[in-house]
Amino acid sequence: MRLAGLVALTTVVMLPAMSARAEQVAPHPEQVVQVQNTFDSLFGTQLRGPRTYADPFQQQLAALAEASRGRIGVAAIDLATGRTTDVLGDQRFPMASTSKVAIAATFLDGVDKGRWSLTSEFPLMIPVGSAPFSSAVAPVRAGEYMPASRLLELMLTRSNNYATDALLKVVGGPVAVNDWVQRAGIADWHIDHDIATLVRDDGAVNPAQVIDKRDSATPLAMAQLLAGIYQGKWLSPSSRQILLDTMGRCVTGRNRIRAGMPEGVQVLHKTGSLNNTSSDIGIIQTPDGRVFAVAIYVTGQGSRPNREARIASIARAIYNGYLTDAPDYRHTASR
Repeated sequence: MRLAGLVALTTVVMLPAMSARAEQVAPHPEQVVQVQNTFDSLFGTQLRGPRTYADPFQQQLAALAEASRGRIGVAAIDLATGRTTDVLGDQRFPMASTSKVAIAATFLDGVDKGRWSLTSEFPLMIPVGSAPFSSAVAPVRAGEYMPASRLLELMLTRSNNYATDALLKVVGGPVAVNDWVQRAGIADWHIDHDIATLVRDDGAVNPAQVIDKRDSATPLAMAQLLAGIYQGKWLSPSSRQILLDTMGRCVTGRNRIRAGMPEGVQVLHKTGSLNNTSSDIGIIQTPDGRVFAVAIYVTGQGSRPNREARIASIARAIYNGYLTDAPDYRHTASR
């Protein structure tokens, strides 16, 4: 169900209305194909060849990520083999707070280059009351000064928005983060606003029925970003370890990826939540040393608990599928 070759003529693309009826059984893959063919016919995307669901792993993942109650995007990479699986992996989804991983990486890259240090102190950026869309950028005021190491901890483990905007200002705003991601070779990833503005203006569109390219990424782009960070492509060994260790202490999203993992599995992750969307991205480390980069974006589903339950079930399906799958097969639940 990967959406290949989507030609977006505008920033915001409307999707067909989704049914709110709860499914009693998992949908057949042909139902999923029908949903995507409807999308293609409405929005003029290039016709794709017949989808194939070669094995139970692909079929289960496609069924769990079916779109009747809201769009769901999934991408996963086995870092030992490079094997990739995805559902709507190249369709844009709102990043929400999952963008904070890239903000942290941009800051740590500056530490590596000597621009600032983890002991440098910066003020929290606290929003000042303002009406939605009353300004291009939500007003903020400087708050308590904290060491950068503490700001990183708050941003990644508790998803603190004030700490995030503090470091975002230090690195040079969204433009600087986009530049860093682009230099890393990651496409289909872009932030447009600081967190104060993103939160203030949230709710204008329904991500279950709208593709808004602002502050969005594809699941494949996010999985590639996570894989590169884990593999040490862009940060020094010390900065890489700081970022991964901090993600390992994340206390948000207990009912998301972590809830789907068996005992002994370590999850280094970052959650995201906005209007009608919940997400979780991260690194899954198995007890025997296998490592997977995973990005899951869920919209709709009727409620936040339902979205979180869907994330947990998809994460478990990826875990089980990779552990039992043949080692030399590259998967995609899209064609």
